[in-house]
Amino acid sequence: MDDEIFDNYITAGKIAKKYRDEAAAMVKPGVLILDVVEFAEQAILSEGAEIAFPVNISLNDAAAHDTASEGDERVFSKGDVVKVDLGVHIEGYVADTAVTVDLGDHKSLVEASSNALDAVIALVKPGITTGELGGAVEAEIEKKGYRPVSNLTGHGLGKFLLHGIPIIPNVSINGGTVIEEGMVFAVEPFASTGSGQVTDGQRVEIFSQISKKQTRLPSARRLMKDIEKRKTLPFSRRWYKTPNKDINLVRLCQQGILRGYPVLHDVSGSYVSQKEHTLIVTEDGCIVTTA
Repeated sequence: MDDEIFDNYITAGKIAKKYRDEAAAMVKPGVLILDVVEFAEQAILSEGAEIAFPVNISLNDAAAHDTASEGDERVFSKGDVVKVDLGVHIEGYVADTAVTVDLGDHKSLVEASSNALDAVIALVKPGITTGELGGAVEAEIEKKGYRPVSNLTGHGLGKFLLHGIPIIPNVSINGGTVIEEGMVFAVEPFASTGSGQVTDGQRVEIFSQISKKQTRLPSARRLMKDIEKRKTLPFSRRWYKTPNKDINLVRLCQQGILRGYPVLHDVSGSYVSQKEHTLIVTEDGCIVTTA
């Protein structure tokens, strides 16, 4: 990693932290989810940075992948457990960070994911394995009486790469990837009052390009011309206004050009908390870019 790349990661992290915290401060009963999402996305752009993925606002049993739709009328309610997850990139180098806002009486649940993240940060250094990091997440969350979400993980970050190596599990595994100096990755423990397993819901507002293929419909080609500017990074349905957009998104997914990301839920009636930071591994520890 040269100095320019390092500086891009650090700058992206500072911007992500700033607007994660400002967006979280807006989360109050009666406030439109759409207002928080649009504020954060426009604020990132106003800094001269780019949006790494649509701002995620996931409520209660929804752990991830929800964002506001166009004209979304949903509001926050008293009692909600709200995950605010956003990403910023500078020249493709990503900062990914999340925080949970408790609008009810879920302080212990929020602490569980936060404590798990702190435990991982304290352990990260060259030579430790991802299995050991997952064990630290699991231990801290179970100490509070909750379940780690075992089928969600932290993930490596690279240039225009949001989910790469290493994978950081939220449960203990044997072995795993050995952490090396210069690695950049996001750690995101999820704690749940439910099963500790998430499944796909029906709502799909986020997509990304997964292949390059020709499509015959002119309106689909126009849409893809805009989507390709994302360089495979995820985008929101809400961002595009082209004719027949919704039909084309379905067709492009069916053709294997795009992938949709359904909202991920634990069991109905449960609550999930999340906390996430981006780390750069150093010779004897790590730098947290989003703290």
